[in-house]
Amino acid sequence: MNENTKFKNIPTEKDTQILFSSNMLFGTYEILFQKWFWDGIYTDSIIFHNDDINTVSEEELINEVKNSPIFKKDSKITYSKGDTYTFVNFNFVAY
Repeated sequence: MNENTKFKNIPTEKDTQILFSSNMLFGTYEILFQKWFWDGIYTDSIIFHNDDINTVSEEELINEVKNSPIFKKDSKITYSKGDTYTFVNFNFVAY
């Protein structure tokens, strides 16, 4: 799949402001990295295309994120798998 189309049409919740969005590599995975704001909360997301991670468990992905330098120690982390994309959200800061 072409990198330009892999992360086309990412679903976004109403009232979410995407502050930064970039295609990049996370280890060997092509991902979309986003920083966003919603309802007084800033957070980061790593978005995986499900075709790329079909043999990787939820626990494995979460551990990879927790062990990365972009994960802030003691941050909460959420995982959500949809039909096409898997979202790992972390570094939550409430204002």
